[in-house]
Amino acid sequence: MKTILVTAFEPFGERAANASAEVLARLPERIGGCPVTRLLLPVVFGKAARKALSCPADWVFLLGEAGGRETVTPEEKAVNFRDARIPDNEGQQPRGEPVCPDGPAEYRTAVPVSKIVSRMRAEGEAVAVSSDAGAYVCNDTYYLTGVGSRVPVVFIHVPAVPENAAAYAGTVRRFIELAASQP
Repeated sequence: MKTILVTAFEPFGERAANASAEVLARLPERIGGCPVTRLLLPVVFGKAARKALSCPADWVFLLGEAGGRETVTPEEKAVNFRDARIPDNEGQQPRGEPVCPDGPAEYRTAVPVSKIVSRMRAEGEAVAVSSDAGAYVCNDTYYLTGVGSRVPVVFIHVPAVPENAAAYAGTVRRFIELAASQP
């Protein structure tokens, strides 16, 4: 039986809650018949990916919150770039530097994000494809986990509205179910 790892982030900056953690808490223990391991990550460059990579799974779904977005947005790629507008939770604030100096320019997920999103939209789900995971810890974690893993990895942003976490959790659950059913 395949296993699924779903991660989310702790609060950061001046925020008391992180919508991704609220979504994570609302996900079921099994999705598509597969056991789900939940893991809360620190909002710290490099450290979040190391923690995600330390947890074995057959599928990895990374959750994060995105201010200004109005719908759940699975990310097609991460880029080899850090440019933090605010410090992470340990005070690091890299500006205009690569995530990994010798790494590829980007990580593209093997998960067919566009295909899954199209199906979900046809089912009436509020979801959209994104190809911009930002330049903060979300992108950093996606890039490092993606290039460091031998299993499919995809990042999903949820709007930074913790009070809507129950609705977002349903959308995230459906995306995971469809992605994990891929051959």
